[in-house]
Amino acid sequence: MTNSISAARLKKPTTPDLAAAVDVKRVELARARVISRAWAETIPETRRTGQAALFARAAIEAFAACVAPKLTLSPPFLTVRGRLDATARQLATSIGREAAMLPVMEGGHFLTSLYTTLLPGKERSALGAFYTPPALTQRLLDLADEGVVDWSSARVLDPASGGGAFLLEVAARMCRALEGCEPAFVLAHLGTHLSGLELDPHAASLSQAALEIFLADLSIASGRAAPVFVKVCDTLEETPVAQYDLVIGNPPYGRVTLSATQRARYARSLYGHANLYGVFTDIALRWTRPGGVVAYLTPTSVLGGQYYTALRQLLAAEAPPVAIDFVHARRGVFEDVLQETLLALYRRGGKREPFQVHYLHVDNEREARLTKNGKVGLPDAAGAPWLAPREPDHVGLIKAAEGMASRLSDWGYGVSTGPLVWNRFKPQMRARAARGLLPLIWAESVTADGRFVFRAQKKNHAPYFKTEAGDDWLIVDQGCVLVQRTTAKEQARRLIAAELPQAFIDAQGGVIVENHLNMVRAIGKPKVTPAAVAAVLNSDVVDQVFRCISGSVAVSAFELEAIPLPPVASMAGIERLVAKGASRATIEKALRGLYGLKS
Repeated sequence: MTNSISAARLKKPTTPDLAAAVDVKRVELARARVISRAWAETIPETRRTGQAALFARAAIEAFAACVAPKLTLSPPFLTVRGRLDATARQLATSIGREAAMLPVMEGGHFLTSLYTTLLPGKERSALGAFYTPPALTQRLLDLADEGVVDWSSARVLDPASGGGAFLLEVAARMCRALEGCEPAFVLAHLGTHLSGLELDPHAASLSQAALEIFLADLSIASGRAAPVFVKVCDTLEETPVAQYDLVIGNPPYGRVTLSATQRARYARSLYGHANLYGVFTDIALRWTRPGGVVAYLTPTSVLGGQYYTALRQLLAAEAPPVAIDFVHARRGVFEDVLQETLLALYRRGGKREPFQVHYLHVDNEREARLTKNGKVGLPDAAGAPWLAPREPDHVGLIKAAEGMASRLSDWGYGVSTGPLVWNRFKPQMRARAARGLLPLIWAESVTADGRFVFRAQKKNHAPYFKTEAGDDWLIVDQGCVLVQRTTAKEQARRLIAAELPQAFIDAQGGVIVENHLNMVRAIGKPKVTPAAVAAVLNSDVVDQVFRCISGSVAVSAFELEAIPLPPVASMAGIERLVAKGASRATIEKALRGLYGLKS
C-alpha cells in the first residue's frame, strides 16, 4: 500500500459547491477564533496558558476524531492541571469538528495556531510566539526548492517549531517525494529526516498531534505509530550538529537577556542588545551542513539595523543570501509583527555574489502572488546596511547608489538624537514663554514640506522648558538639520527634514530638542551648508535610497549616516540652487543627475 491517501489530503476542493462550502467554513472558523479569544480574556492570567493548552488540545482531539477516527493520539508532552468548563469544552469540540471540513493540512494549521491566539499578550511576546500564515509557509518552502533541496533525502530542522506549521508542510513535501514507497518506510524516513525543537511543551504537543493526524493513513496502513518529531528543549542550550540540509522557520523576535555563557557563545552575531532573531540565525548556521540552506522569515530591519551589524557580517562570511522576498500584505492580513517581513534564503559556505529579489503580494492567509525583480549585491563592508530594492524601480537606483562613496561624515556632519526624553522632565515644561525659559523643539516643528516652524500642538507638548542646574547637556546652541525619527513606509516620504537656523537659536539663547528628532550636526567646519543638507534629505531620490536601507519605522542615526551621497565636489550646483531659492523640482532634477538617473 502506498502513501497516496495522505498526499490526497492536501488537495483543494474539486467542485465549485464544495469550494464555496469550505469558504463559508473559513468565515465561521474566523468568527470562532474571535469568540475563543474573548473567552480566554475572561480567565486570570495565572491560569490562562493552561486553559489555552486544554482548549487547543480538546479542539485537535475533536478534529482527529473526524478525519482519522482510528488514530490514537500520543499524550501531551506536559500534563495540565485543571480542566475546561463544559461551555469551553463544547466550543473547543465544535471548532475541531468545523475545522475537519477544511483540507486536513489547513485544518491542522488553524488548530495549532489557536493555542497561540489564546495566550496572554506578554507571554506571546516573551516566547516570540506568532502564527505563521500558510501563504508565507508555502512560499518559504518554495524558496528552499529554489535552493535545490531534495525532499526525498533532505534532513530538515525547525529550531523554533512552535505549532509545527513548517514541519507539516515539509512532511507533506517529503510524502509527495516518496510517493509509491511502503508506508512503514515513509514513516521511518520522516522520523530520521524531520525534526523540530520547541521551548513551549504545549505548542510542541499540538504540532506533534497535527503531524500524527496528517500521517494517520501511513500509521494505520503500516501498523506503526508516527515518530516523535518534536523535542521540547531550550534551543539556545542545545549542542548543534551541522548535519541538516535545510534549517527553516519563523524564529522568535524581540530582545532577550542572555546569560554570560550564552553571550560568549553567540558573541560573533551580537552587537549591543541581543535579539532572539539574530541568535536563532546564528544557531541555524551551526546546525546547517556546508552547502545546505537556511530559509527564515526575517524582520526587514536585519538589512539595515545597527543591532544586526555583526549578524550581517556573519552571514556575508558564512552564509551569503541567495534570494529574498519582500512581503507586501494588505492591511489586516497579518499580525502587526509580520507587517515588516521578508523571506530569506541563505546558503552555508556559498559564494558572496548578487542575490535574487522577489516581491510576495499576499491577498489573504492562504494566497499570494510573486513578482520577480533583479539582483543586487552586498556592500564591501558587510556590516553596513544592505541596500535592497523595496520595489522594481529601486534596482537601477541601488546600482547608482553603490557608486556613491560619500556619506554625511564626508560632508562634515554627524547624527545624534535630540537629548530630551520629555516624560523624565515633566515638571520643567512650561506652556508660556517667560524669562529664563528655552524653546522646546518637538517633531511637529519639522513640517511635511521641509520647513522649521516652532510649535507644540500635540497633547502634553509644552513649547518651553525651564533648565535647572546640571541641565547644560540638554541645551543645543548650534544650528543643525532636524529629521523626524519615526515615519512609516506608507507615508509619502520617510525622510522629513528641516534646517534649524542658527539665527533662531541665537535669538532664543539656545533650544532644547526632544528625542523624537535626529540632529544632523556639523563636526568642525562643514563642507556643505545645513540648508543644502536639508534639501538633499528632503529630495525624493534620497528618500527612495533610504527606503532601500531602512526596515522599520525608526529613522535611526546609524541609517542616516549610511545613506550614499554625492561627493562634496559635485555639490556646488546644488548649493547654488538652494541659495537662490530654486524650486524643489529643479533641485530634484539636479540631484537625480548626480545619481546618474534620468530626470
